[in-house]
Amino acid sequence: MIVRKSPEELDRMRRAGRVVADTISRLLEAVAPGRTTFDLDRLAAQTIEAVGARPSFKGYRGFPATICTSIDHEIVHGIPSRTRRLTEGQLLSLDVGAVWEGFHADSAVTVVVGGIAPSPEAERLLKTTEAALDAAIERVRPGGRLSDIGHAIEEVAEREGLGLVREYGGHGIGRALHEDPFVQNWGDPGRGPELKPGLVLALEPMLNLGGDATRLLPDGWTVVTADGSLSAHFEHTVAVTETGHEVLTARDR
Repeated sequence: MIVRKSPEELDRMRRAGRVVADTISRLLEAVAPGRTTFDLDRLAAQTIEAVGARPSFKGYRGFPATICTSIDHEIVHGIPSRTRRLTEGQLLSLDVGAVWEGFHADSAVTVVVGGIAPSPEAERLLKTTEAALDAAIERVRPGGRLSDIGHAIEEVAEREGLGLVREYGGHGIGRALHEDPFVQNWGDPGRGPELKPGLVLALEPMLNLGGDATRLLPDGWTVVTADGSLSAHFEHTVAVTETGHEVLTARDR
């Protein structure tokens, strides 16, 4: 069932979105060669809890950490580790969720550890995946259709010849971290539920330098590219408004 949010509920989601945005900003400042992914997880927990919010992910279906840290060929749901140290040139995806007064927000970004991409192709992957998210957000407007979002993502991926993850996608969000509808990252436009004010979606394109296929690691969480190619993941929580959209997890780039 698709649940549209009231103005009061949207206010709570804005606050959750600000917590998520601020946490990601803190994490980006801390990313450096030699840091462990557990260091980042601990920083995220401290940042979220310091303002009276709580992490969305920890304990969700048994997930053991506050954030997801996915490196290089890992697409999503990587588990932070005390023994995994970042090295220069790695692609690191940071996925953060927080709850404020019962409402969730969710956002993700992929960056290069040390700031210099390992190759022009890796840099193109990052720029294209972020462009796919921007294109998806632009399709969020009253009167549009849900499939317009996935079509915009697919167009960007195909234009650059990148693999498009199809098994995973975006989702509704609110009182639950994952609500209806599922937002697939591909498809024909003009189909599916109408986008109406009060609908809030987490949009999250995942693109690969190689093929589309994925594989789940034995830890039961980490999803990787089947061919071992690099992957990138960007995400924002976006509300449909009376006149267009509002990005609830926006931060300074």
